[in-house]
Amino acid sequence: MSIVTCPSCGQTIEVQDKKTGMWWGIGCLIAAVAIPVILAVVGLLAAIAIPSFVKARETSQLNACINNMRIIDSAKEQAAMMYDYRDGDTVPEAQLSEYITGGLDTMVCPAGGDYTINPVGVDPECSVHGSLFAPGPPR
Repeated sequence: MSIVTCPSCGQTIEVQDKKTGMWWGIGCLIAAVAIPVILAVVGLLAAIAIPSFVKARETSQLNACINNMRIIDSAKEQAAMMYDYRDGDTVPEAQLSEYITGGLDTMVCPAGGDYTINPVGVDPECSVHGSLFAPGPPR
């Protein structure tokens, strides 16, 4: 311990001496080796985890889109029964919106696709995920 005088107020305080010697050097050496190893492990874990998160996001977007297309298809079938439309007839969006909570405008594909209602008897489609039941673009 050494005594030092503060240059601004003039008060004297005790300060620990600086660490020197072999033990201090060994601690620095261990830290210099440990830090790159830790960074490599974190990088490896990130490389493993990120593709899994991307896949989970794509799967949840697909499931939400399929659910939206099911709601649209159900509303189209209800409107067809109510207004006596036959297979091949097109249901107007205003009549379709009556059977969707919040209206047709609330149905948005989470992946940014656009929905095509299609005539009665034909499944709705998404520009990103394809048709409701038929295999379409990448799923």
